[in-house]
Amino acid sequence: MYRNEQEQFWSGEFGDAYTARNSTAEKQAAATGRMARIVARTAAVRSVVEFGANVGSNLIALRILLPHARLEGVEINEEAYRRLATVGGVSAHHGSVLDYVQKPPADLAFTSGLLIHINPEELPRVYATLYQASARYIAVSEYYNPVPVEVSYRGHAHRLFKRDFAGDLLTAYPDLRLVDYGFMYHRDPVFPDDDATWFLLEKSVAQ
Repeated sequence: MYRNEQEQFWSGEFGDAYTARNSTAEKQAAATGRMARIVARTAAVRSVVEFGANVGSNLIALRILLPHARLEGVEINEEAYRRLATVGGVSAHHGSVLDYVQKPPADLAFTSGLLIHINPEELPRVYATLYQASARYIAVSEYYNPVPVEVSYRGHAHRLFKRDFAGDLLTAYPDLRLVDYGFMYHRDPVFPDDDATWFLLEKSVAQ
């Protein structure tokens, strides 16, 4: 079922604990603030797909921000998926981004805290899935580093990787352009978040 050790790790007990840690009102507020900044730089988004949706905090925010949009979430951890599936107005799918079955592309395809946990060897395939799933916009909200680095994550090796994910996408797909980017700071007085940087990209020609 799992292609690598990272997928097995996040689909199991550690992923369950991650889900519990991130299921708070504070995390929901941060997700709402982050998604509001991103969608404010878009236009005519009527469909969205998120890879690595966890319990759906970002999609819950989008349900308010884009009340008429079709929302879809893909999540590998079963406990998180079960909770995601209870979110009204969201089509939930249990599985890996690596096994995603292509559907008609959404206006916005995005990840938030997913790419940092992907085996680096699999990133080109994930980038391709993200690109193909988008009809217009791609957003990534991840830990940024100008060069690829591995970081110990709660005492575990090979579980967290930082790099310039948006830069990778811009290089791999020349028809993408950078629309905007921003940083979510853990000491923000209104929406404290997890020191992640978000990037919004747009296809130069709508697919």
